[in-house]
Amino acid sequence: MSQFILEMRGITKEFPGVKALENVNLQVKEGEIHALCGENGAGKSTLMKVLSGVYPYGTYSGDILFKGEVCKFKDIKQSEELGIVIIHQELALIPYLSIAENIFLGNERAKRGVINWNETIVKTKELLKKVGLNESPHTLVGNLGVGKQQLVEIAKALSKEVKLLILDEPTAALNEDDSENLLRLLLEFKKQGMTAIIISHKLSEISKVADSITILRDGKTIETLDMRKDHVTEDRIIKGMVGRDLTNRYPKRESNIGEVIFEVRNWNVYHPLHNERKVIDDVNFYIRKGEIVGIAGLMGAGRTELAMSIFGKSYGKKISGQIFKNGYEIDVSDVSKAIENGIAYVTEDRKGNGLILMDDIRKNITLSRLNKVAKRFVVDENQEIIESEKYRERLKIKTPSVFQKTEKLSGGNQQKVVLSKWIFAQPDILILDEPTRGIDVGAKYEIYTIINQLAQDGKGILLISSELPEILGMCDRIYVMCEGRITGELNRDEATQENLMKLMTKIELRG
Repeated sequence: MSQFILEMRGITKEFPGVKALENVNLQVKEGEIHALCGENGAGKSTLMKVLSGVYPYGTYSGDILFKGEVCKFKDIKQSEELGIVIIHQELALIPYLSIAENIFLGNERAKRGVINWNETIVKTKELLKKVGLNESPHTLVGNLGVGKQQLVEIAKALSKEVKLLILDEPTAALNEDDSENLLRLLLEFKKQGMTAIIISHKLSEISKVADSITILRDGKTIETLDMRKDHVTEDRIIKGMVGRDLTNRYPKRESNIGEVIFEVRNWNVYHPLHNERKVIDDVNFYIRKGEIVGIAGLMGAGRTELAMSIFGKSYGKKISGQIFKNGYEIDVSDVSKAIENGIAYVTEDRKGNGLILMDDIRKNITLSRLNKVAKRFVVDENQEIIESEKYRERLKIKTPSVFQKTEKLSGGNQQKVVLSKWIFAQPDILILDEPTRGIDVGAKYEIYTIINQLAQDGKGILLISSELPEILGMCDRIYVMCEGRITGELNRDEATQENLMKLMTKIELRG
């Protein structure tokens, strides 16, 4: 019998105007953790959707062999019956149902159409113990954090007697502790004989857990590396992904910093539901013209809440404090006024809040400033096409046309559309909240280059990131937050990961 539990041979998949996969080959050994790497749009998720039956047999060419048998999956149910289970990057849980209901949804423990709740609860407890989640089966999924929801997804996969577990960017939205916990869990499953395929842009994580790596580029298989024999480094993986050496992950920038352009004074924000809970506590900071200012902090430090409250008070209650631009106080009491005053906010949730996925690239880009492409309140479609084409070329958005639906784009290209949308608004202050989350190193470099160019053009940039190397590599000055307060300010030359971490965990007693 073959040592490979899975073989995908000559897989080719086309969409209108795009060949997503071209003659791709993948071999996965039984009992290993196999990583799938590549830039956004390389075809990783598409390949896994072919494998799991999301794209059914007949919509692609090539062969899938699982345990030596040729498979022709018509839908995801057929692949799951063989033990192939995929956990997508966007979690597919229903927040208003309990953990138990989510785990067995579509796979109910029932006889003659009647659910056996006692068996369901007992089985749920067993599964939660396996994934190390200490929660009641009756807990609503909506009351769990993202890290715990990811564990519920894995418990759901285990309920289907999984033999090959596919995880698509499983740690993209997790903090460091939750990510480490998930990786430990994967290694434990490996000891128990489970095979896993992991798609991730976090190369340090892949180096920790993967036995083999297959690299895709532009829809083609580049190579498969054995982590135990080939002395694989992160730089080696990056070269395979982007087709060149990426000697410096952060582009160089000539600083052109001017006078203070933006200032926040004595800013206080209370929780939108729990009015007595102060989320942002007396925050003060400033940004100079042409300066990239970072905000570092652990999950829950209040970074996103601060950004959203500044951008048109789109988060929080009982907001107080002052905001100044070029020395004059400005009104940011709603989003329209914030935009009018030259403030833009690139959200960390590009799919939920940053884009209208069902609309095309053209409409998403021009949405932030429709009056720029309208005459007498009527949108000039020709002008809209001209403007959106400019940004497609400037930001190198990989797409056959600006009429492409944004939901069809890779994560990195979606992020470029979000950036295009807010650059089109011609802001003076650009707040970037996790601008490179879930995208590959090549696309990151392109976005860093765009950010640097904006700073060079005199914009004030506020960069929020959970990745300390990103903060250190991009920012001229860094503020650190902990529990809603700013606990320190460091210049580029005095900032280190150790210094930042000390300030990120500097909890003070509130008065």
